[in-house]
Amino acid sequence: MLRFAAFAFLSLLPTLPAAERPNVIVILADDMGFSDLGCYGSEINTPNLDALAAGGMRFSQFYNSARCCPTRASLMTGLHPHQTGIGHMTEEPGEKIPTDRPPAYQAYLNRSSVTIAEVLKDTGYATLMAGKWHLGESQHDRLPLQRGFDKFYGCYSGATLYFTPKDPRGISMGNEPDKELKSTTERPYYTTDAFTDHAIRFIGQENTSDPEKPFFLYLAYTAPHWPIQAHEEDIAKYRGKYKGGWDKLRQSRYEKQIRLGLIDPKWKLSPRDERVPAWDSLEPAKQDEMDLRMAIYAAMVDRLDQNVGKLVSFLKEKQLFDNTLIMFLADNGACAENGILGNLDVKDVAARNSVWNISYGTAWANASSTPFRLYKHFAHEGGSATPFFASWPAGIKKREGWFQQPGQIIDIMPTLVELSGAKYPRERDGKAITPMQGISLVAALKGGDINRGKPLFMEHEGNGFLRDGDWKLVGRGVAPADGVKPDRWQLYNVKEDRTELNNLAKDMPDKVAELSKQWSGWAKSASVYPKPGGAAE
Repeated sequence: MLRFAAFAFLSLLPTLPAAERPNVIVILADDMGFSDLGCYGSEINTPNLDALAAGGMRFSQFYNSARCCPTRASLMTGLHPHQTGIGHMTEEPGEKIPTDRPPAYQAYLNRSSVTIAEVLKDTGYATLMAGKWHLGESQHDRLPLQRGFDKFYGCYSGATLYFTPKDPRGISMGNEPDKELKSTTERPYYTTDAFTDHAIRFIGQENTSDPEKPFFLYLAYTAPHWPIQAHEEDIAKYRGKYKGGWDKLRQSRYEKQIRLGLIDPKWKLSPRDERVPAWDSLEPAKQDEMDLRMAIYAAMVDRLDQNVGKLVSFLKEKQLFDNTLIMFLADNGACAENGILGNLDVKDVAARNSVWNISYGTAWANASSTPFRLYKHFAHEGGSATPFFASWPAGIKKREGWFQQPGQIIDIMPTLVELSGAKYPRERDGKAITPMQGISLVAALKGGDINRGKPLFMEHEGNGFLRDGDWKLVGRGVAPADGVKPDRWQLYNVKEDRTELNNLAKDMPDKVAELSKQWSGWAKSASVYPKPGGAAE
């Protein structure tokens, strides 16, 4: 059987010259917590990502949109999710979306937005994608190749099996289903491996045909999103390492974050989620099961890192690395879905690898969120703060410390527009295009500051935040379909209390009112309202 693992085609490629404009790779991890990389506090082995971060620029404060597809919508367009038509979630395989929803909640990427691929393609970039799309799939014109990408290999839906992906959550090459999945390594087929190897193949093909043409690669892994499934060889490296439990893990990660300079020692570690039992209260058999769940999750992050290392090695071999800007981030905070202690049978390997929603549970997600509280879905730091770093040897001077000013996912589009020399369109195919909402980070990448001049905003499932300097207004269920509930806002000084433990809302009602008014103004301009009555909140 032909295997990309042999990767014979790589050795046949010519050495590729660097372009004047940077090549761009955006790597997106799925459902990975703030502390799950070594360089952000973890014990998981992530040397390749750690090296990229150390050689470039690391942000200590960067925000996504707290959920898979809203983040992808913002990343691809530079807009807030509602402005793209994905104010809540996108369509899933076979799902029929009601036609009476407001346009901001239509559940697929609209044509009032343009993707990074469309904008960079117009300025001469090859546009490549491997991984998870999750921006609409029920019609042909909603697929990646119809939204600016020259090549695509991956899944359209939000989750799939790692070893045996199948309909209706299968794998596609271009616009067509891949019905005969072939492993790209000497191990069984595994999506994380396949996404990377096809991405490498795409880069090689494009640069062989036109060595002077820069490329944009969007590498959107599904790892470590459930189902928790990993190569047994990788799981074995972590088996037994989590027998100390989640409290000890949270404490050790917190202490490492302080040593790294990521966390200010005056920010207290958030308490364990009150729904999570003390580790010592579990029977030994349950502790062993939970150790296995976290070992599988760690193995998924580890394998992601191994694949990034493979990609970097290829870029260096072909002399592309120095002029390639690599950005890395996660789409939301740690995932606490599918049970406090996880779900389904994790010990039976065949059973584990055949179900598509098996998880590691809230207890371990609480550790992944260290030092924060809450998770994916929420606007608090545990749900919306992400690791974010950029590596570009030819364009970013290595920074020893952390970049402390906050950034947001809407800033990536304007950054790439500036670096590529592209022009962001006012209209496309006769339709007006919504202006970019973020600001370029190029000045920061070159050693300067971010001069935003306005707050950061976010809303998802009724949860929202406004970040203005050191102040963060944040709320759970603050923006239901029937209107904003100002009494649900919380107020934090993140310079003093980034773990959000000292709510100042009652002490500073005027500040809450001021910021709440600004948030409501933004919500109106960004089409957060009107909401469909059925939107989950």
